[in-house]
Amino acid sequence: MASELRLGVNVDHVATIRNARGGGHPDPVRAARAAAAAGADSIVAHLREDRRHISDDDLARLMDTIDIPLTLEMAATDEMLEIALRHAPHAVCIVPERREERTTEGGLDVASGHNHLKHFVDRLTGNKAIVSMFIEPDRRQMDASHSIGAPAVEIHVGAYCDALIEGDEAAAAAQLVRIIDAAAYGAQLGLQIHAGHGITFDTVASIAAIPEIVELNIGHFIIGEAIFGGLDSSIRRMRSLMDSARAAAQGEASA
Repeated sequence: MASELRLGVNVDHVATIRNARGGGHPDPVRAARAAAAAGADSIVAHLREDRRHISDDDLARLMDTIDIPLTLEMAATDEMLEIALRHAPHAVCIVPERREERTTEGGLDVASGHNHLKHFVDRLTGNKAIVSMFIEPDRRQMDASHSIGAPAVEIHVGAYCDALIEGDEAAAAAQLVRIIDAAAYGAQLGLQIHAGHGITFDTVASIAAIPEIVELNIGHFIIGEAIFGGLDSSIRRMRSLMDSARAAAQGEASA
């Protein structure tokens, strides 16, 4: 079991609020610095093709000013590849992207896009980025991610989180089994296992307890909770819930 569970905080939706009115407030770079002070291990930012939240200037300022690693989420396009190579973030997560979606709606089909995606992995890893593929909890996608040389994957856990919040215990249990199996299988392949999408205070414990997962990336919920209790409080509570769940799981494993 990995002893450390990292927390990446996505600041996209600070920029969403800013962009709704224009101007410079609230500033996602300020939010990133506050997140680091509150215990985030990394900052996540998704530079979308339509620039609906994070902007090119935001990315440049994040690279210049934050003291913790930055993960750039991006679609597998030539434009985004050039931007990633120029800025050289610590990590890059390749995600599916459609203009009409509100947020990333599912995992990347690495198996079907093998040849296209391998080019991106090769270029980005050659630029010393840790590249992850955002995928469903599926062994076929784990195999494909490993095959193209990606050192990491981020498991889309949204279906589990949604089912748990909706009170569908049977569906939640089935989805959790899928996540546990995929995480164990991916780790056996040598992949670094991350998880994200839909994680809340009420859903984080079961995900954090999975021994192979080393990183959780959480954005929308943390930023939403910050409206009510502040960003510092939101991050510290999530960090505490993560750490408690991991410690409990470790205790059970060693008993």
